[in-house]
Amino acid sequence: MKILDIPQSGKRGLYVSQGGRYGQISRALVIPSNPRTASQMSVRAILTRVTARWRSLEESQRAAWTAAASGVSSVSRLGQSGPLTGQQLFNKINCTLALFGQTQVDAPPARPQFPVLGPQNLVIANEADVITLKLTCPTDPGQTTIVRGSKAVSQGFGKFTDFRVLGACPAPVQGSADITSLYTARYGVPPVGTKVFVSVNQVVNGWEDRPVTFAAVVPASA
Repeated sequence: MKILDIPQSGKRGLYVSQGGRYGQISRALVIPSNPRTASQMSVRAILTRVTARWRSLEESQRAAWTAAASGVSSVSRLGQSGPLTGQQLFNKINCTLALFGQTQVDAPPARPQFPVLGPQNLVIANEADVITLKLTCPTDPGQTTIVRGSKAVSQGFGKFTDFRVLGACPAPVQGSADITSLYTARYGVPPVGTKVFVSVNQVVNGWEDRPVTFAAVVPASA
């Protein structure tokens, strides 16, 4: 239910407050289902291993992470953010490395200078009922560009924030990177008339740059 109140977020008794598309929302507290999907369990296992790794560090190593984290702010919530703890930064870096099959680290890596993002747009085509999804890439995205996607939604959506990792951006051919197989392996073929959102960013040494979101409507067969 939409309410008029001061900005708030989180649980309060039997109710939960959160920001919605059209303002502040208050709803009854509901315990979410736990589907235990393979991807969900994989992420949980990674976090368990990374947390155990933190406990095995030397005190001087933990101090180095704490010092590095003092210059890294959390994601803003209700207009507020603050520096991460050493363990939060350690978990953030090492969970990202593990998720993409890279070697974890015990010392905080320096923040990189990210190159210009390769993908610049999402193009969806439908030729004789064969739907393809491609990212326009004037430059090579390299091996560090990660593609996340959303389920197909109504084309009335102006934005979407619920993304899942699809994989590394493929090498472009004639200026386009074909992500059809990455997308359909996760969500299936998007229906004609729906909108697909794709989020793309770069991962270097466990650090991620700000994601860029593209969207396109699935056209009728040409």
